Amino acid sequence: MYQIGEAAEMVGLSLRTIRHWDEVSLVPPSGRSAGGFRLYTDSDVERLKLAKHMKPLGFSLDEMRELLETLDALATRPRPRMRNRLLQQLSNFADLAEVRCEGLREQLSAAEGLAAVLKHEVESQPESLRSVGSRKK
Repeated sequence: MYQIGEAAEMVGLSLRTIRHWDEVSLVPPSGRSAGGFRLYTDSDVERLKLAKHMKPLGFSLDEMRELLETLDALATRPRPRMRNRLLQQLSNFADLAEVRCEGLREQLSAAEGLAAVLKHEVESQPESLRSVGSRKK
């Protein structure tokens, strides 16, 4: 088991985020030490990673929770009818993630376009002005 600092380092999240996710029951730790410190298992760390990947896609805490609950329910090997419903939910999340990824790709493309325009602008300036800008790096 890992203490919160170890889990945070493994996942690349702040202690504050992990504590918050515990407080809202998104990713609670599997245990506590004798001193009351949060203890995380490998499975908990994987859940933290999944939730972390959902953040930049703009998923709400409720959506994150719903996806984690869907995955948990699928892991219990539910009956076919329930399994189909859960797979549909998972498919809906996959579609939503793809739509949001496309939005991020569009934003990245626009940002790269701006960077290219600015770089071109710098390179089109007289040499004396370009050397001033390069010294600031």
